[in-house]
Amino acid sequence: MKATERPADSSPEVRSKSDTPEARPVRYVVAALILRGGDVLICQRRADQPMAHKWEFPGGKIEQGETPEQALVRELQEELGIQAHIGASVARIRHTYRSGSAVDLQFFAVHRFDGELTNNIFQSMQWCALRDLPNFDFLAADRDLVRDLAAGKLL
Repeated sequence: MKATERPADSSPEVRSKSDTPEARPVRYVVAALILRGGDVLICQRRADQPMAHKWEFPGGKIEQGETPEQALVRELQEELGIQAHIGASVARIRHTYRSGSAVDLQFFAVHRFDGELTNNIFQSMQWCALRDLPNFDFLAADRDLVRDLAAGKLL
């Protein structure tokens, strides 16, 4: 997706507020809360990726013409080798980083998937109890969600 394009079913483009003369367009992103009992799958970025070694939930950018759910199915196939059954939307967050870049991030529950989890792109991945999520160094955009999940407010 080009920086100025929006996914098919997203709200109108929102520019981030920053101190730079030219605000950057918002990137539309989806992520999965893959659940197994009271645990959720978390993934750690590799050293050669931006924001190296930070933890995150699997997912990625919404491409032009995709719905958020279609994008998440594609991303989970690419990253983890699974065919996910996308559940309900859990949260939507708009976050602006210090650099001025902004993301519009939608999180969906995934209670079922077909196939075996395969780590195709991450440094590490593991199941984590929801209450233990704050013990990991998550991406800044995920931190409020992590606190809410750990406190039992969302699931």
